[in-house]
Amino acid sequence: MKLVLMGTNDFVVPVFDAIKNAGHEIIAVFTRAPKPVGRKQILTPSPVHVWAEKNGLHVHTNINEYNYAPDMVVVISYGVILRENVLESAQVINIHPSDLPKYRGPSPIKTAIYNGDTVSAVCLMDVTEELDAGDIHMRQEFEIAIDDTNDDVENKVSDIASEMLVKYLAQPDKYPAVAQTGVATYTKKFDGTDEIIDWDKKHSDIHNQIRALGCGRTKINGIDVKILKTKLNNGTLEILQLQPAGKKTMDWKSFCNGLHNTTIRLGE
Repeated sequence: MKLVLMGTNDFVVPVFDAIKNAGHEIIAVFTRAPKPVGRKQILTPSPVHVWAEKNGLHVHTNINEYNYAPDMVVVISYGVILRENVLESAQVINIHPSDLPKYRGPSPIKTAIYNGDTVSAVCLMDVTEELDAGDIHMRQEFEIAIDDTNDDVENKVSDIASEMLVKYLAQPDKYPAVAQTGVATYTKKFDGTDEIIDWDKKHSDIHNQIRALGCGRTKINGIDVKILKTKLNNGTLEILQLQPAGKKTMDWKSFCNGLHNTTIRLGE
């Protein structure tokens, strides 16, 4: 089958590898344009861009360059709205990491973790003009453990998506489309303000916030810190890893030792 692949993020690479290894002809890859990264703002291509070049595939970073007629287009975590020139060229399918119609939009994994969900699903669906509203061909549930981070869940989704797509692309007629049912909910793009910790919240909510977003920002004894890793111990939040402003990552004990036994004041 002749395919065009569209994706950007790390967890997409193993999925595209599985598709390639299944023997399909990949005629083009579309990904997001390189972005400045790090303090020196070095222009860096996406993980999918690197993968495509490594495999000698033709890469585009501008969706306006699309001018193909494949058998199918496969989209995973691309981050670009598709228009008629793509949608009318072939069947377009998408891997969406939520139990649709729940968590349509840009941050389904982060939102599920942030909300403390313990079960989610991966859906293989048709792409339509309406956001994440297409019919579903395949669906598989998975568990989200209490300490799973965004990276952990992305790895689960990557494994499930790889199996799904290899099966579907081998026999697409075997998996007819089924319309979504239920009330649709929509996610938002998280930003830095979402990382600020409200210590009046339940400890479980703070734990979910940190593992979903990768960190929580607060002051401890007047010091700006990013809390990077926590765990719940009988409902009590334990800080495992943090990074004070301008310093290296350290564990909680090392940070407290630097405070010379002064009383801990969270959020101050």
